[in-house]
Amino acid sequence: MAKKGKFPNIASENSRHILVIRLSAMGDVAMTVPVLSGLIRQYPNVQITVLTRGFFAPLFQDLSNVTVYAAEVKGKHKGIIGLYRLFKELKGLHIDAVADLHHVLRSTILKGYFRLTNIPFVQVDKGRAEKKALTSVNNKKFKPLKSTHQRYADVFNQLGFSINLELVTPTSKRDMSPSTKKILGPKTEKWIGIAPNAAFEGKMYPLKQMYKVVKALNESSKYKILLFGGGQIEEEQLDTWATEFNNCISVAGKIPFEEELTVISHLDLMIAMDSGNAHLASIYGVPTITIWGVTHPYAGFYPFGQDMTNAVLADREQFPLIPTSVYGNKFPKGYENVMETITPEVIIDKVDSILNRA
Repeated sequence: MAKKGKFPNIASENSRHILVIRLSAMGDVAMTVPVLSGLIRQYPNVQITVLTRGFFAPLFQDLSNVTVYAAEVKGKHKGIIGLYRLFKELKGLHIDAVADLHHVLRSTILKGYFRLTNIPFVQVDKGRAEKKALTSVNNKKFKPLKSTHQRYADVFNQLGFSINLELVTPTSKRDMSPSTKKILGPKTEKWIGIAPNAAFEGKMYPLKQMYKVVKALNESSKYKILLFGGGQIEEEQLDTWATEFNNCISVAGKIPFEEELTVISHLDLMIAMDSGNAHLASIYGVPTITIWGVTHPYAGFYPFGQDMTNAVLADREQFPLIPTSVYGNKFPKGYENVMETITPEVIIDKVDSILNRA
């Protein structure tokens, strides 16, 4: 990682063009949005090009001076030769600096190509050693680490663009299309989004328990429940719930991603795992209840701007090795059911306390 002060302060120029690299998972990409929002607010003359998957382009459409360059890592940009082709394409955009918010093999190869130029290239410090200590079975160092949002902001700081994340405000609600309004109907009650799935089992609240949450919220007749998810199996599961519960609608697979973001922006509350949907809701300042199993907010992935009391955590007294991993993909024997320490009643009470605050 480049050291602070290695590069000239390009922020002193009137207009600068920064390439931002963040591929991979939706949640990680979504976490760049508040940071870039703060950047363009504090430096309105900066132009930003985000190198990411084309699917994620709608995440950035509300940000002025931000465009997306689609990386085709399974197509023409695959492999070393493909990345060199990508480098030549990016070089043609007249980039002044590169902020690598991913720092993986692909972006490091790109860094090697950018060394052929005089373009500053700064990579994020992921804090791997700190995270290893936090998730260690032996000699665990259980303490809060720097947030991922701040780690992203630190990259821009090294390029001379100091970002005050406390000045970042939520993105405004989007205008909903007539077709989506037809699916959802009028908003006569508070809308609760529920995204019950996660990439790894260690981060996922048991569906049989989430079913009880949905059932109780539905029977209260106070809320409309909107279900979010992706993939055929998830969509079929959510469709089953939507059929069973009269105040429940599944939007999974029913609307494009761009319109899904619009629906999220109109929610009164989101319930999600330590996953992408929590970060999507936070972009719009939607209060979000996050449910944590073998992962933990201390790793730095807590949704931006959310009250810490909105986190529902598995019992560390019973399972002291939590967090056992950063991504929820690793846990020792006996930790398969840590989520069982969180009762549906805890989540339901949290919903009521948030939505019925004076």
